[in-house]
Amino acid sequence: MGIKVHGAPFSTCTQRVAVVLREKNVPFEIVPVNFAAGQHKSEEFLKLQPFGQVPVLEDDGFFLFESRAIGRYIENKYKSQGTSLAPSDLKGAAVVEQWASVEVANFDPYASGIVAELVFKKLFNRGEPDLERVKQLRAKLDATLDVYDKILAKQPFLTGQQVSLADLFHLPYGAKLFVAQHGDAITSRPNVKAWWERLTSRPTWQETAAAGAH
Repeated sequence: MGIKVHGAPFSTCTQRVAVVLREKNVPFEIVPVNFAAGQHKSEEFLKLQPFGQVPVLEDDGFFLFESRAIGRYIENKYKSQGTSLAPSDLKGAAVVEQWASVEVANFDPYASGIVAELVFKKLFNRGEPDLERVKQLRAKLDATLDVYDKILAKQPFLTGQQVSLADLFHLPYGAKLFVAQHGDAITSRPNVKAWWERLTSRPTWQETAAAGAH
């Protein structure tokens, strides 16, 4: 059996998994989850993902949820093929985990919060955006990206000379910042902008983004 990803090509977290699979040259199938029909909250789906969220990885009877955990699983299972996204040595692997933790704690909450207010509320008819919250989130995101800009002045990727899981994990919500008209958080910082251009020009992300646009 091949890899199956229960989710949707437009879903940010599904995209996080898809770009890793493509970097590792792993064929996979998207098993569509019908959000409009509430399939992600159905009793059947909750057996796979008890929080009713996507994606869920299915690998020959093994099921795994949470996109970053899936990314690590794919990197470890297919270590010898495709792009190396985490070093095998102890210290190198720890640096990737360090920056993956930074993404979870200091980038995603602010970027995803801005997107939730300015994109998802309108998309899902959830009322007007809280612009004061957006302002507060943007200030925190700016503080994070100021640090990134200093790090990226010294190296092309957050973890050093090679792209890693930690870099790729930023892609889905970073891209959505542009949809939310806050892409200047990235483009106004020269080193962050250059890093972002290196990431988004990768064929694996180009393919993932194109799939999500349809």
